[in-house]
Amino acid sequence: MFVEVKQLSIQYPSRSTPAVDDVTFGLRAGQIGVLIGPSGCGKTTLLRAIAGLERVTAGEIRIAGQVVGSAQVDLPAEQRRVGMVFQDYALFPHLDVGQNVAFGLHHLPKSERASRVAEVLQLVGLAGIQRQFPHELSGGQQQRVALARALAPKPRLLLLDEPFSNLDVDLRERLAHEIRAILKAAQATALFVTHDQLEAFATGDFIGVMHQGHLHQWADAYTLYHQPATRFVADFIGHGVFAPATLREVGKRLVVHTPLGDLTDVASLAPGLVEGDYDVLLRADDIVHDDDAPVKAEIIRKAFRGSEFLYTLRLASGEIVMAHVPSHHDHKIGEWIGIRAKVDHIVTFARGGTDEAEGSGLPQGIHG
Repeated sequence: MFVEVKQLSIQYPSRSTPAVDDVTFGLRAGQIGVLIGPSGCGKTTLLRAIAGLERVTAGEIRIAGQVVGSAQVDLPAEQRRVGMVFQDYALFPHLDVGQNVAFGLHHLPKSERASRVAEVLQLVGLAGIQRQFPHELSGGQQQRVALARALAPKPRLLLLDEPFSNLDVDLRERLAHEIRAILKAAQATALFVTHDQLEAFATGDFIGVMHQGHLHQWADAYTLYHQPATRFVADFIGHGVFAPATLREVGKRLVVHTPLGDLTDVASLAPGLVEGDYDVLLRADDIVHDDDAPVKAEIIRKAFRGSEFLYTLRLASGEIVMAHVPSHHDHKIGEWIGIRAKVDHIVTFARGGTDEAEGSGLPQGIHG
């Protein structure tokens, strides 16, 4: 691994619990990682520790095989060859774009410095704007300049802290795709911090979901969505709810009894999964609006998403589910509609289980 974080903990004297607790993950050279989680989960503290801005209490951080942070080693930030892009861009308003990008290149001769500035501006799609000032640029352009400045010294690792938080929603997702392409073209190894799932999915090769200082899962987006390692990951990624379910094997088929009826279109039991009572994860894309379905649900909330509504529904039994419904099905709150489950992949957890970081509540997936 090019970047290795092993059993890392960061404890502040003023806090009773660690800000980062026993976190382990790695990135190979050229890969992009993303840390995601709610505010206060420890993701920015972890990023700052890798940058050399926070002291490590236990564990270690290695970059290219070199220990840069541990309880015994604290390599100064300026010696780690790590570039950082902040959420407020941190561009110098009194310097033009060329001068901003060249800020970390003072060790180079003037001609080489100018050449490198032109090279990275070309890379981020801003060739020829060296003489413009930050206030003359759009938010997206300023973010690209900040990225060019961070890439210019050829850092071993690039860290980005909420890099798109000051941009509007449409621009954020588009720029996330573009910056991923830029980083791949530069063969850069990078680690992002964000709270936005769409940004994480658009950017990362691997995504780490954090909560209360713990890293619950480190995986690609598909695995996080379809094989969540804890109840927190299952709840945090995507729109879904947990519903009570009973698993029974009838003949050679598995039958899953749920409030939406029996699910039988699933594969044989996963290893280790036995008959019993579980909580089954039902995501909004598992629920289909069908007027002819025997199960009816009351619309208690709806959110317009352009091409679809996200309906929050209450069954007669009181269970809550969510559903993506095409937007031409514009039903009123309080209206009852027919729904059915169309589940291609089932994720179950022990009924009423907790979601402690030590690993209780690990999923037992059934793949259909």
